[in-house]
Amino acid sequence: MTAGHPGRVRSAELIATLSLATDLALGVPLEHGLRSTLVAGRLCDLLGVDQETASQAYYLCLLFYVGCTASVDLDADIFGNDDALTTYALPTRFGTRPEILGGYLRALAPPHRSAVLRVRQLAFGAPRLVRAFPSIVAAVCEVGRMLTDRLGLPPTVSRLFAFESERWDGKGLPGAAKGPEIPLPVRIVHIARDVAVQEMLGDGKYVADVIGERSGAAFDPQIAALVTENADEVVSVGDEASPWDAVLAHEPQPWLMLEGAEIDQALEAMGEFSDVASPYLIGHSAGVARLVSDAGRLFGLDRDGLVQVRRAAQVHDLGRVAVPLRIWEKAGALTSNDWEAVRLHAYHSERILVRSPFLSDLAPIAGFHHERLDGSGYHRGSSGPGIEGRARLLAVADVFHAMCEPRPHRPPLSTEAASEALTELASRGLLDPEAVAAVSEVAGHRVHAIVRPAGLTDRETEVVRLLVRGLQTKQVARRLGISPKTADRHVQNAYRKMGVSTRAGASLFAMHHGLATWGELPIPTGSDLS
Repeated sequence: MTAGHPGRVRSAELIATLSLATDLALGVPLEHGLRSTLVAGRLCDLLGVDQETASQAYYLCLLFYVGCTASVDLDADIFGNDDALTTYALPTRFGTRPEILGGYLRALAPPHRSAVLRVRQLAFGAPRLVRAFPSIVAAVCEVGRMLTDRLGLPPTVSRLFAFESERWDGKGLPGAAKGPEIPLPVRIVHIARDVAVQEMLGDGKYVADVIGERSGAAFDPQIAALVTENADEVVSVGDEASPWDAVLAHEPQPWLMLEGAEIDQALEAMGEFSDVASPYLIGHSAGVARLVSDAGRLFGLDRDGLVQVRRAAQVHDLGRVAVPLRIWEKAGALTSNDWEAVRLHAYHSERILVRSPFLSDLAPIAGFHHERLDGSGYHRGSSGPGIEGRARLLAVADVFHAMCEPRPHRPPLSTEAASEALTELASRGLLDPEAVAAVSEVAGHRVHAIVRPAGLTDRETEVVRLLVRGLQTKQVARRLGISPKTADRHVQNAYRKMGVSTRAGASLFAMHHGLATWGELPIPTGSDLS
């Protein structure tokens, strides 16, 4: 079986790939999530847990931060540096309240800034953080649960995300569980994840000391004692020759397998992980996948080629999460440093896809979506024969779909205007003329069906589509000519029907059920989204 061919693949292989993407999003060293999963496995062995507990801890640890892209828009708006949360707040996540507060204050106003600037940042950011923090936690947990549901894992795993921010002492969020009320897999993963974070800061003794200090507060004392008493055995994972191979080898039996449509659903979830980060990107990966799949038939691709290019489209933008959101949402000109970060996002996509034997054949397609025939693209600067046909088609579909979406610096183009722009790029030797013709043909004949899943009314559907594009309730009301109170009622009714409680959850629902396409409704402008 070749990668990308409709067959069977271990769920753990795709989940481990997504774990690498969460490392990029968090700004931690690549394989951070994999190494923490090895720690979780060692703790399970020392505890002598049953197979079900070991399995739940394994998958939860790999996916623990999979909801992190749900809050990056608020993070970028509130915190002082791109890496502020990871540098200052993440190491204190399981600390005492004063330690947590100190970590967030340093993230809001990094110590290297001037005193005057720090005071301003604290005055601006602290009240916003206090108001937003509960909703941030709720969004991260909800998105984690919803994405996990689509990765071929049993519901018992996704339910664990409700306890993601709870603590042994009962002082976590939402504060609904404490002590042994928190499922054992979660208690194991909390410590395993913190071990991996503290390893970035010190040696084994330092890690053991930190875990010991948090015993009985954030952490289960029995599990914490295993770290302090067996530090050399539990903590030292840095000498693993291949964390990837080791993690896959340690997946508890029976292995979970995906096949056919289950693989596509998992890859769709991976694309949604990157797209949910910004209202400008909602539905981008799925939209490009539909477009390239339709155009591929006209382009002459066979069945296997269509499957591969569609799957490559679903994951082509995973590397976006490595680029700070402030760059993607910048309305003005990008600096040279900004451009360098943007140019590397295709490299990051390729970098994580090649780790998976099953996905590695998608990398020459997904990783080339910004290459141009004249050599002016990125990240490789490939040209002509160096870009295979499926990659050329994906490049055109990506450009077309992006043109039809709003961006901070411009409104969306119409289908006709986007097709004309593609033709002009082809005439200049940047894009493949046959791929341009195929994409323009299918795009011109597309009919956007009105979708109303979960029993949503027409008005609720309109509200949801605008809401997930970043508009606040008052802006939705103004756009639709209704009162804010009425708009809020529609929002609450829609949330109830969709089974979500946050905007990020609504965004995932919208992407999964076809509500995130640009269609009949008025499209939000850049000023609406700012």
